[in-house]
Amino acid sequence: MADRHHAATAENHAADFLRKIQGHSPNSNQVIGFLTLLTAGGILLLLTGVTVTVVVLGLIFFTPLIVVSSPVWLPIATVLFIAVAGFLSTCGFGVAVVAGLSWIYKYFKGRHPPGADRVDYARSRIADTASHVKDYAKEYSGYLQSKVKDAAPGA
Repeated sequence: MADRHHAATAENHAADFLRKIQGHSPNSNQVIGFLTLLTAGGILLLLTGVTVTVVVLGLIFFTPLIVVSSPVWLPIATVLFIAVAGFLSTCGFGVAVVAGLSWIYKYFKGRHPPGADRVDYARSRIADTASHVKDYAKEYSGYLQSKVKDAAPGA
């Protein structure tokens, strides 16, 4: 009787364990996704290995040629680098000038480009400051004229 009870309890534990495993088992979409990930990872790893192998073999075969012809390649590389850098910087400056002129055109046409409000604010601040300086200069020049009259009464 005790053996039968022990066997029934063991079967219940086994059934509970199988239910837990089935509850945590992945569904078919997850299995397909994992297999796809595994396949893609394997292909990328294989391509990485082939790339490294080709690079190493290329260095082995072409290093003597590069060493022998390096007196020619260094000046050529320097000239090409300077030419490409000059061309790219010229193109970049050209794009910057066109963008600036486009912004100025839109600003003067009244289309309100981005940042126009800041320009208007700066313009009003400069005008206010110039007005205050002008007023201060008028007051100060009157002060100086009175001092000159005090210093030289006949002047």
